[in-house]
Amino acid sequence: MNANELTSTRRSLHAVAELIMAGPQHRRTGTIRLRVTPGGFGTTTEPDLRVEGRELVAGDLRLPLDGVSLRDLGSATGEGAGPPENLYTDGSGASASDVLRVNPAAADLLASSLALGDEALRAFAPGATPVLWPEHFDLGITLDEVNYGVSLGDGYLPEPYAYTGPWKPRTGPFWNAPFGAARPLRELDDVAGFFAEGRRLAEAAPEAGA
Repeated sequence: MNANELTSTRRSLHAVAELIMAGPQHRRTGTIRLRVTPGGFGTTTEPDLRVEGRELVAGDLRLPLDGVSLRDLGSATGEGAGPPENLYTDGSGASASDVLRVNPAAADLLASSLALGDEALRAFAPGATPVLWPEHFDLGITLDEVNYGVSLGDGYLPEPYAYTGPWKPRTGPFWNAPFGAARPLRELDDVAGFFAEGRRLAEAAPEAGA
């Protein structure tokens, strides 16, 4: 697996999360919240859809993702393909005509990153429920005006990373990103510990400009 395969797989799965899951779910039940499931991610309400490895599971159907257009995938589920409407301006940038490219190794890495993030967030904050947001394709929670989570990669860092993002910027060496602090998952032995350190420093560090 190379960097291009990781990026194309991430973008494809992001498109599935947004157009195949969150859009239809929002049209049915008014929520865009997704969740981590074994081997991938899925909806939280109706329709009941999940990605497992390189397949979309819809009831008794197991639909291969690689090489299939989002439009054909939406037709197969009976839910269509389209993002949530009038909620945000950013997102995957995908359209229904896009053809998905899902590399097996990349899909495994992204699924394991989500599982690791979900486990770490639940250990760090047992009372919170991690949400996979389709806009930026990141898993997160918010406590006391600080966001904690795992991104599967983006324009800032094109690989899975953990982040701590205070609503009001903090100063100090821990805060190495424009939105707070970020560390590639491959560099972290204790993701929950990173969140705990971020919480401690967010409480102790002065706000930028204060």
